[in-house]
Amino acid sequence: MSDSIVSHPNPPNQHSSLTEWLDYMQQIHVSAIDMGLSRVLPVAEALGVVQSAKDDAYVFTVAGTNGKGSTTAVIAQMCQTAGYKTALYQSPHLSVFNERVRINGEMVSDETLINAFSKVEKARLGCDLTLSFFEMTTLAALLIFAEADCDVWVLEIGLGGRLDVVNIIDPDMAVITNIAIDHVDWLGDNVEAIGREKAGILRDNITLVYGATAMPASVQEAIATHQATCYQVGQDFDYRAVDAATWQYSNAAVTMQLPRPALSLTNTANALSAVLASPLNVDKNAIEQALQTVKLAGRFDHRQTHNRHWLFDVAHNEQGVEFLLTQLLPLWQQHLAKQNSTEHLSSKPASIKMLFSMLGDKDIDKVVQRLTEAGLPISDWFIAEIDYPRAAATEQLQSVLASYVDKAQIHDFARLKDATQAVINASQPQDLIVVCGSFHTIGEALAALEADNLN
Repeated sequence: MSDSIVSHPNPPNQHSSLTEWLDYMQQIHVSAIDMGLSRVLPVAEALGVVQSAKDDAYVFTVAGTNGKGSTTAVIAQMCQTAGYKTALYQSPHLSVFNERVRINGEMVSDETLINAFSKVEKARLGCDLTLSFFEMTTLAALLIFAEADCDVWVLEIGLGGRLDVVNIIDPDMAVITNIAIDHVDWLGDNVEAIGREKAGILRDNITLVYGATAMPASVQEAIATHQATCYQVGQDFDYRAVDAATWQYSNAAVTMQLPRPALSLTNTANALSAVLASPLNVDKNAIEQALQTVKLAGRFDHRQTHNRHWLFDVAHNEQGVEFLLTQLLPLWQQHLAKQNSTEHLSSKPASIKMLFSMLGDKDIDKVVQRLTEAGLPISDWFIAEIDYPRAAATEQLQSVLASYVDKAQIHDFARLKDATQAVINASQPQDLIVVCGSFHTIGEALAALEADNLN
């Protein structure tokens, strides 16, 4: 569809709210996802963000199927702790849009975002182009980082790599966390095709940290083409858990005993490898302090609220569930031991309640299969359709679950807010409520828990 037949709503004025700007940017392009850099590059150049990143900042770009959020969070925390003014761009958000754009760990203000959106809109109109929501908002983030004169930019790829708008910025350090089947409509249905897209973030003579032991031939070819230096887990660096409080990281130059972070050790090791391979001055004290403070909502996020134990994780594909289970199984044993040592009014044994929903274009069957076959005592599933255009219908979720669990264990609701209230009512203080399946599932559950009218 050509840009000329796109309906152009009137842009908000300079003093409009952030919500009005976000709503407007959802409407000005023909599709929510439109891969390619040809439209966005002229606008980026008009704004000066490409040159600013090249001249004034050290840029980490992180691609991969899973673990990008945790990896970028750890890199940013280490750089910030070491004294660098650090920009962090992530997507999507859980509760408020501002989560996507942070400087030194702090979300930027509505006013800062509105000002940037206005400048991006002016540049877009000057170039006579339409841009997608993600393109508009990413350009605004990059502009904010440039105007704030940040020393380090840590950028998370939204989808793929080669054609993602984040890739208009040349990275100094590239990270590919892992490669698995996901987003097949956009990236291809095999790891070679997906690997080729993710390796699109490479540049000539760049350093790449590759965070999986298996590497597709397409990534190997990209490394050779760009004459990149590659550090791969299991070959050039490795890590292991020592105990509940510490872990060990090692590469050819160093071996370090470090405090265990709240995030995945796999992603933490990848992040640490990228920081150590960079020319930035980040010493062990900064690394240790960063690992003790870094956190990321919705990534193995263990909380106690409403007199219940909760675990929030955005796992939304088979590999993401594998990451979740690797950490959840020992957590459950610890939780069980603690609950058994505590007297409860109820004599019922502790169990796991699942608060679950996914997007319809994800492999729901594989996710449910792994969760149900993991040997966890999941007694009940509470499901509802999330408020998002690509959400799986409740009937679709029911159908998949019914293939693996008794129908009496499935409880469906009109809204996730209702399912959240129901899982509280149906659980005991000794139970563990696991919320997973999508960023949107976590976001809606957290919003429901924060609501005043939830018991």
